[in-house]
Amino acid sequence: MQKTKTPAVVATFVVCYAFWILLTWSFAAQELIVGAVVSLLVALFAARFFIHAKAGWLANPAKFFACLGFWLFTFPVELIKANVNMAKICFGGCKAINPGIVKVPTAMKSDYGLAAVSNSITLTPGTITMEVAEDPNEQRNYLYVHWINVEETDPQKAGEAIKGTLEKGLRRVWE
Repeated sequence: MQKTKTPAVVATFVVCYAFWILLTWSFAAQELIVGAVVSLLVALFAARFFIHAKAGWLANPAKFFACLGFWLFTFPVELIKANVNMAKICFGGCKAINPGIVKVPTAMKSDYGLAAVSNSITLTPGTITMEVAEDPNEQRNYLYVHWINVEETDPQKAGEAIKGTLEKGLRRVWE
């Protein structure tokens, strides 16, 4: 287990406190104080489990705005496209679906980036990321994705269809 470092505690505190404020949506003094105390306790306990490297990455304005842009623009667009596609499948009678598991190559290297792209794919309807695997021979990571309607079996083309602009947007944040 890693030793807890101060930047990791600070980064975890900031994320927890921001989440507290978003959940309570109260700016009363007692709410802010309780939120700060709870966030600090959580940060002291959990920082070593969550933050492994580059704890202050979000302090970089380029990374911050890339993250903000991804969650406010890129992801919602991909989510809407996936929902429209699922609606077409459902309203079409679900007779012409071809479910399957596709091996999708990814350019993501960092653990956080892999987790983010995997979860983003899973959050879009019609796909579930089942596993992240590393191929040491090719020095590349792959995602095994269950796709409700396999339209392409070529890994590169299937990856483009499944990932859309998700990976590109997340690479700006995590790589």
